[in-house]
Amino acid sequence: MALMPKRVKHRKSQRGRIRGDAFRGNRVVHGDFGLQALQGGWISAATLEAGRIAAQQYLRTEGRLYVRVFPHKPITSIPLETRMGKGKGEPEYWAAVVRPGTVLYELSGISEEAARMCFARLAHKMPVRVRFLRRRPV
Repeated sequence: MALMPKRVKHRKSQRGRIRGDAFRGNRVVHGDFGLQALQGGWISAATLEAGRIAAQQYLRTEGRLYVRVFPHKPITSIPLETRMGKGKGEPEYWAAVVRPGTVLYELSGISEEAARMCFARLAHKMPVRVRFLRRRPV
């Protein structure tokens, strides 16, 4: 089941613009390794879920996966071959707004080679460029 908010104040939202880099959620906090977005964009709930499933299948029972982003933004669309006017379309799916530098996923409890392999599988599913990140010593 794809992620979505339980309830929202407004059913439809405007597109907005992704400006600047992420200054929150841009470092590895929960795990030992992270997957960081290098580009801004929208990541749909289905894409996030596909990445989660790919990682869980690779990890099997060892290690722990953390999903650091949540799809709060409703993306609307009008049906194909519809005439102009008649208002804004209905919500089609939910998306997470990702700025450059946002950490998308984190892993703990596995070796660095295994984490790199796991994140390589995830990177193919992401619509933005990503890179491998190691936790900084405190």
